[in-house]
Amino acid sequence: MIKVVNNRDFGFGMQIRKSPFFKATKRWGATQFSVYNHMYIPRSFGNPEKNFWNLVKKATLSDVSVQRQVEIKGPDAAKFVQVLTPRNLSKCQVGQCKYILITNVDGGILNDPVLLRLAENHFWLSLSDSDILLWAQGVAINSGFDVDICEPDVSPLQLQGPLSGEIMEAIFGKTIRELKYYWLREFSLLGISVIVSRTGWSSELGYEIYLCDHNHADEIWEHIMKIGQPLGLEPGHTSSIRRIEGGMLSYHADMNANTNPYELGLDRLVDLDMEADFIGKDALIRISQKGVSRKQVGIEIEGDRLEDVNNEFWHIFIKTKYIGYVTSAIYSPRLQKNIALAMVQIDYSNIGLKAEVHTPFGSRKLRIVEKPFYDPQKKLAVREKTVG
Repeated sequence: MIKVVNNRDFGFGMQIRKSPFFKATKRWGATQFSVYNHMYIPRSFGNPEKNFWNLVKKATLSDVSVQRQVEIKGPDAAKFVQVLTPRNLSKCQVGQCKYILITNVDGGILNDPVLLRLAENHFWLSLSDSDILLWAQGVAINSGFDVDICEPDVSPLQLQGPLSGEIMEAIFGKTIRELKYYWLREFSLLGISVIVSRTGWSSELGYEIYLCDHNHADEIWEHIMKIGQPLGLEPGHTSSIRRIEGGMLSYHADMNANTNPYELGLDRLVDLDMEADFIGKDALIRISQKGVSRKQVGIEIEGDRLEDVNNEFWHIFIKTKYIGYVTSAIYSPRLQKNIALAMVQIDYSNIGLKAEVHTPFGSRKLRIVEKPFYDPQKKLAVREKTVG
């Protein structure tokens, strides 16, 4: 994590890209940055707990340009995208978004992007933190599919929170209210083309605004804040508190290339019966038949509040037996509990099981509980029957 001490001396290098909204977030109070997809992302505007309450009670605008897009176009684009993912896309319509997994030949997860279908053979993969542009281009070389794959000039913002609908209506007009959960539509904002989707990494009602020309980033940010601030909009950052409450996964923390969908309970994103021969299909068939040896669970950790997100995996024991590790942990001020996601051996994954976690500040007792920890039916985010 890079902490901003003096706005005149950030110490940022040229080898890591800056978002086109970087200067705007700096002006509006960003105090810490980290790196995601080879780009700096704002991680704090001074008080993560205040940011959380702004998100769940009002609305926040966050720079998520780090969600780099992989654009796949061409006559065979739809067929090619299906090769990349075990999720059945045969019913994915133009204008629809889907949460998907991208798997390797062993069934391991390489990325968990949101797929946006802009036209019959025009797709974006809105990425989590791994190099899927290179993967997709490599897969395409000898695939025989007629596709063009590139990183387009697209930079998303997130406008999330219970007041986001009202703010978006003030910005885009009443028709924005017709946009269903996990659908997208093209709009013009200040004469600039943007794609708006009813998606976001917050488990709250929210939208993502995909700017299609980085040269207009400053004016778009300022315009949104000018309209939104009187209605309750605050500058902010993605909230680790809210995403862990909602059981939302973070790549490299909660999963990686050695994690398969069944371990995460993401069976719904795998269709082994479809005809498409996607990458990893044989491995996932074997895993589904054999079963898994470990499972992701939710846990509550006793003791004093955790003051920050864990930046290493904490080992879990029952007496002297190692049974797994914590992947993401945080204190929830709303639940007034330390909550976490963990990967444990399947024989020790039962709800109610008690164990002990070893942390840098001592050992603590824990208990396995149901996840997500808050709003498990995603009623806050969905508010529609159509889901991603």
